Amino acid sequence: MIEYVMITAVIMTLFIVMLLQVHANFVKIPTDTITYSAFTDIGNGLSTRIVDVYAIAPDTGNISSSFDLPDDIGGRSYIVEISGSKKGQTVDIWRDDIRAEMALAGIGASKYGQAKGNTTGAGVNRVRFDSEGFT
Repeated sequence: MIEYVMITAVIMTLFIVMLLQVHANFVKIPTDTITYSAFTDIGNGLSTRIVDVYAIAPDTGNISSSFDLPDDIGGRSYIVEISGSKKGQTVDIWRDDIRAEMALAGIGASKYGQAKGNTTGAGVNRVRFDSEGFT
């Protein structure tokens, strides 16, 4: 009887350890990798959209472009932020511990100044340009 209990305890311990490792290695890591790739694709598309709006921006007046981002990636929402620093303009997309940062090429050196803002994937999003600036 003691042998049966000891063998069962060892097998159950190994099973629990294996179960924890399977989730980390076969579920979480691939999901994080695919999420990062999706964030990179979204960031590059958004960067292109912003550069296109600035490329056709009028000297006086305003222009607006609406677009739709995926509502969620892997069943969870995410945050998009356009920010500037000494390194230049960037598009940051993140949730939890997954973060993708892409350069917003072509805007930092333009005469129009800094691009900024934030959004989520939910709803229709908009890129706006106003020659007088925003308050």
